[in-house]
Amino acid sequence: MKSIVLCATLLLSLSCWGAQEYSATGMVLRVDAAHRTLVVSCESIPGFMSAMIMPFEVRDAQVLNGITPGQTLDFTLVVEKTSTYAERIHIRRYESVEQDPFTARRLKLLTQLSHPSLTKPVEIGDPVPNFTLTDQDHHSVALSDFSDKVIAVNFIYTSCALPKFCFRNTNTFAVLQKRFRERMGRELILLTVTFDPQRDSPDALAKYAKTWKADSATWHFLTGAVPDIQHVADIFGVDYFPDEGLMDHSLHTAIIDRRSRLVANTEGSQFSAVQVGDLVETVMERGQVPTRAAHNQNTGQPLTK
Repeated sequence: MKSIVLCATLLLSLSCWGAQEYSATGMVLRVDAAHRTLVVSCESIPGFMSAMIMPFEVRDAQVLNGITPGQTLDFTLVVEKTSTYAERIHIRRYESVEQDPFTARRLKLLTQLSHPSLTKPVEIGDPVPNFTLTDQDHHSVALSDFSDKVIAVNFIYTSCALPKFCFRNTNTFAVLQKRFRERMGRELILLTVTFDPQRDSPDALAKYAKTWKADSATWHFLTGAVPDIQHVADIFGVDYFPDEGLMDHSLHTAIIDRRSRLVANTEGSQFSAVQVGDLVETVMERGQVPTRAAHNQNTGQPLTK
């Protein structure tokens, strides 16, 4: 409701204009095909608005086919006298993170050849199979331990030397831990899984977690036997392969709802920590639309919760 009021405010301020078009980008938080609406954590639109959460209507519900929470969209925002809507929507496809396209294809092939009995990745909306790993405190941690909570899962290895990848993934969770400080453990659990278990022992993960001031009761850094790690990676479609002491790998951040269903499985690092937080909050609010403070760049008026 609050986001709808924000939209109305924007429309009112633009009522004297003719139709305007703006290039927009954002992460999908929710899709409502029945009402032909997307809720997007939108990046700032120069000359129009700051970054904020906003619902956008579409003229044709069919354009929403294949769009799921966690995806990054590029689209055109059309602002008319009495309405706004999104058109020319394009899903920003995942591009390889740590390697060029040739290496990415090689990584996929090597993974398939090395693990011929891969578990099929979980589809959006399906239950996530239970798994059990060991955390930085040497405690056994099962996904089913948190069946009544929202769970965010990502993948790293502690010796990753590239700041835009594993470091950025971990930093995103550090931002979530701070943003949802009062809800951690009660409503939200963070799971960070290493895909380098031969070097990332519980003690190594504990040292790594300490640098991020991770609360081990609510943010678990997980390791385990190689087959167990491979099984979890397969669940979320994560590809990884050793390469001269480092790891070629894809990046995934998954969000699981309170009923253990997969809500989102984002790939790459083309989104911000704020957008992941908006997605997590949307899931925690059970379908309600969260809002973030922003302002209309045309009027300068604050847009707040």
